[in-house]
Amino acid sequence: MRIQRALARAGVASRRHSEELIAAGRVTVNGHAAQIGQTVDAERDEIRVDGNLLRAPAEPVWIVLHKPAGVMTTRTDPRGRKTVFEYVDRVPGLTYVGRLDYMTEGLLLFTTDGQAANALMHPSGQVERTYVAIVQGDAPAAVVKARRGVQLEDGPVRPRNVSARAFATGRYEFEVTITEGRKREVRRLCKALGLHVERLIRVRFGPVELGSLPVGQSRALTQKEQQALAHVTEQR
Repeated sequence: MRIQRALARAGVASRRHSEELIAAGRVTVNGHAAQIGQTVDAERDEIRVDGNLLRAPAEPVWIVLHKPAGVMTTRTDPRGRKTVFEYVDRVPGLTYVGRLDYMTEGLLLFTTDGQAANALMHPSGQVERTYVAIVQGDAPAAVVKARRGVQLEDGPVRPRNVSARAFATGRYEFEVTITEGRKREVRRLCKALGLHVERLIRVRFGPVELGSLPVGQSRALTQKEQQALAHVTEQR
């Protein structure tokens, strides 16, 4: 990982402040002055800040949940409704990465790496999210309109990819990939396109796919998935 991220993960400072520490010559790696953007191994390299040895942070926890419909993406709910934290193991510092609304199903990431979570959620990251909606309406025509971009009340939506497949009589699978995480964005997009959403599922977030994970079940991310996410967040 990059040196500024290693400092941030160890709780030394924010990434921006870490860059200031590095630029000021207060950080060394294996006895040499660190450079901003330098790649380090926090477990093997000797990293010091003002001469103090940096302790390697604990490996972050990453979990993917297949969120059911009718579950709140929050830690507690004053109305007593089920929350996503009832479906994952209790892990100190665990947080979700982006919300899914109450009736939306599908892939929800959790992690103890707050820096990575922020990088994945920040609009500047342009991290792709893919949704499949079961809809009624003229989905083929909606695809044409969506590809031109659709103006919503909080700004335009220009999907990276959008397609429609016949699902059942009078229904389609409307698949759309976006890079924003605005509130109820896909549902509002479908409404603007004249589509009635019966079911909405997020099937991909960045490099992580929902696959065949059953509804209400969770699993740890594979090493390959964690490496792919690290590559994404390292670019932020």
